[in-house]
Amino acid sequence: MSRLLENLARVRERIAAAARCSGRLPEDITLVAVTKYAADDLVYELVEAGCRDLGEARPQALRAKAAALAASSAHHNAELTTVRWHLVGHLQRNKVETTLPLVSLIHSADSVRLLQAIDEAAARQDRRVPVLIEVNVSGDATKHGFTAEDVARALSSIAALDHVSVRGLMCMAAREGDDVVARGNFAALREIRDQLRRERPEDVSLDELSMGMSGDYEIAIEEGATIVRVGSALFEGLEP
Repeated sequence: MSRLLENLARVRERIAAAARCSGRLPEDITLVAVTKYAADDLVYELVEAGCRDLGEARPQALRAKAAALAASSAHHNAELTTVRWHLVGHLQRNKVETTLPLVSLIHSADSVRLLQAIDEAAARQDRRVPVLIEVNVSGDATKHGFTAEDVARALSSIAALDHVSVRGLMCMAAREGDDVVARGNFAALREIRDQLRRERPEDVSLDELSMGMSGDYEIAIEEGATIVRVGSALFEGLEP
């Protein structure tokens, strides 16, 4: 077994253990492999190993990785199995039009203006785009996202966007802090979701919680994550 497959197996085992610890099934958790530092051949190997959900933080990097993956598939004379690309980083409004055709889920819908831009571009492309609303639970001024108060106020207007489908919430743990701080951040997002559910508009689903990265995804699962975004733990020990 290659080092990559060993890493993938280890991450999956830890996801399964954390899911069982929180009273859920391992299949309730979606692993998004963040390919930011991965060579193209490693991304192809991940997909061949059954990892179908891939994530990138930057739209231009996502486009490059998607094109490289398609080229690798052609080189191996292989049918490219279904891959779901996730945009997990900040999306500028001027990148929306070219990004939408590539993504299955945008995790980082961090403002009403961005959501309106997504809605307008999706209308032109005759599609409905699934999104997660990013909430800045840490209060870190360097992070994007709604405050808890702002997302509650904006939810009705967001729900009125015809070409946007809200599936849940996303957050990042505080940049400076230990596991206790991260757990508090993840618990805060879950509590915000639970509060919003009581008065959510009919067209809004809040089933998904995207939280947790390589250093804290087990804690995130214990606090209710349904999606974890794991990069460096998958590529540990491998050349970039």
